[in-house]
Amino acid sequence: MARLDLLGIEKRFGAIEVLRDVNLSIADGEFIVLVGPSGCGKSTLLRMIAGLEDISAGELQIDGQRMNEVAPRDRDIAMVFQSYALYPHMDVARNMGFSMEIRGAEASGRAARVSAVARTLGLDKLTQRLPRALSGGQRQRVAMGRAIVREPRAFLFDEPLSNLDAALRVEMRLEIARLHQRLKATMIYVTHDQVEALTLADRIVVLNAGVVQQVGTPLELYQTPANRFVAQFIGSPTMNILAVSQTDTGVRLANGAEIALPGLSGPVAELGIRPEHLDIADPATAPLTGTADVVEHLGSDTNAYVVVDGVGPLMVRQHGHVALRSGDRLGLTLQPGQAHAFAADGRTLRS
Repeated sequence: MARLDLLGIEKRFGAIEVLRDVNLSIADGEFIVLVGPSGCGKSTLLRMIAGLEDISAGELQIDGQRMNEVAPRDRDIAMVFQSYALYPHMDVARNMGFSMEIRGAEASGRAARVSAVARTLGLDKLTQRLPRALSGGQRQRVAMGRAIVREPRAFLFDEPLSNLDAALRVEMRLEIARLHQRLKATMIYVTHDQVEALTLADRIVVLNAGVVQQVGTPLELYQTPANRFVAQFIGSPTMNILAVSQTDTGVRLANGAEIALPGLSGPVAELGIRPEHLDIADPATAPLTGTADVVEHLGSDTNAYVVVDGVGPLMVRQHGHVALRSGDRLGLTLQPGQAHAFAADGRTLRS
């Protein structure tokens, strides 16, 4: 296990700045998830930690030791790739134990270690199969097993589940969570998938355009986003954003409805409301009224795209089944204390 410190890390490809002034301390045994849109620098940052990309500026430390010039194989870090990266001519057992083989480990010790890890991952009956005879989930288990066999100080995962179908992603997500509980190892995980991030992470690092936007627990990012970008990136369906004008006690929507927001720290330009924080109500008494445009009945939830009078489209999510159809008139109320105010530059003023 290991503690990692990223101190002012930067990455440039010529004149193109990919990562800027990344500062992050990762505790021994912590599960960190890096999220952000495509091209934000999260996979590049992971490859820099692994030693597969040079660091343009700043310092990477593992357990207090500078790692910038240390070769990848000497960092004692294991990486699990999106593409599995298995040797097609080797069976499961040899794929998993190959790192020990090239280090000269004795065959008996190698076999015992591979066997123990295979049992842990439910691969003990598949050790003689070639990769082509395995399902996608089984191949990903082999890739994880190969990393575990090494007993590294830290594990790096680069979108390991993106090639799997929805059911397998759920299964493997649970497998990775159990693995972290058993090994108590430091893990750094890159993903586009919010569910993976919110369910696996001790803390989430949100990146955009090479800059860290916020670091926090899943609940902190959901409840108290640092800015509009984080607010809209974390949470599904995405947060509704409304243009507002400021009043003495809060804000006024385009239709004239007022929302009290005491204690604002600056001028408000926009209001954010999560779909799950709007409730369907009687249009005769509700402060907002509108017409259901598209209604999605998901069984556990109901999503409604509502065109609100004088405001425009809003997304509403209600738990359970709601007897609502396209074209129905409805009212909407905002749950108390659930509005997010943003300044013109996107900073959160109140959450």
